[in-house]
Amino acid sequence: MALSYKTRKRLSVLILLVGLPLYIAAAWFLVSLFERPGSFLELGSYIALGILWAIPFKAVFLGVGKADPDAPPEEG
Repeated sequence: MALSYKTRKRLSVLILLVGLPLYIAAAWFLVSLFERPGSFLELGSYIALGILWAIPFKAVFLGVGKADPDAPPEEG
């Protein structure tokens, strides 16, 4: 089932405004459970966690910044 452009746009805003802050808090908590590693290892874990959140939502964000393909063409 393909999502419409409008649904993908609304879902992407919801993910960015609600889901991403929750994921950041969860990643921060997860990293804080362990003894603080070296700076580069800690930076690497944050970068890896930062990339991992986006992989499942790739289809939602694809093409959201472009014009609506279902909209009627503008005259003028």
